[in-house]
Amino acid sequence: MRVLIVFCHPSEQSYGAALFARARRTLEAAGHEVEVIDLYREGFDPVLSPEDWNVYLSETDILIARVQRHVDALRRAEALVMVFPTWMYGPPALLKGWMERVWLPGVAFEVPEGKKKRARGLLTNIRSFTAITTSGSPWWWLRLIRDPGRSMLTRGYRVLFHPRCRVRWLQLHDMNHASDRDRQRFLARVERRLARI
Repeated sequence: MRVLIVFCHPSEQSYGAALFARARRTLEAAGHEVEVIDLYREGFDPVLSPEDWNVYLSETDILIARVQRHVDALRRAEALVMVFPTWMYGPPALLKGWMERVWLPGVAFEVPEGKKKRARGLLTNIRSFTAITTSGSPWWWLRLIRDPGRSMLTRGYRVLFHPRCRVRWLQLHDMNHASDRDRQRFLARVERRLARI
């Protein structure tokens, strides 16, 4: 299977980097064809500029051409794995900006034809989506506030993928107080789940 891993963390010495390394190793060991986009190391520009916005719907091809390599990687993928920390109840701005600049009309979705209609997904090549994240908040607090980051990625964007896309959400809560044992157990959990893709 062709797997695209999108990694978003500023530190190469972070626990997030360890999660990314474990994910990549596990998927490669299982025989998948793995492609990586490391947003911080690439210095990806997440800003949708006013000029971009002015041609967002009228000349989308211009915007696609600016991020063509990323668009091509997304279109090739049969499985998508995102590895990122949860900050302020959602993905880092860089990851959200990547989605805003790459998941464009004609790439990820078609703009609805009228009022009260939702976008039609175009990423039907993606049959497996896995999010691997950490958060400082405890699980019960995120549940109380309806876990906006998880809802956005697993429900809001899920409709853009294949109708039978398998979604996995792997999250280590209470990261600020996690013990080494907690972190090792979560790494093992990530490995077990990815080995089944």
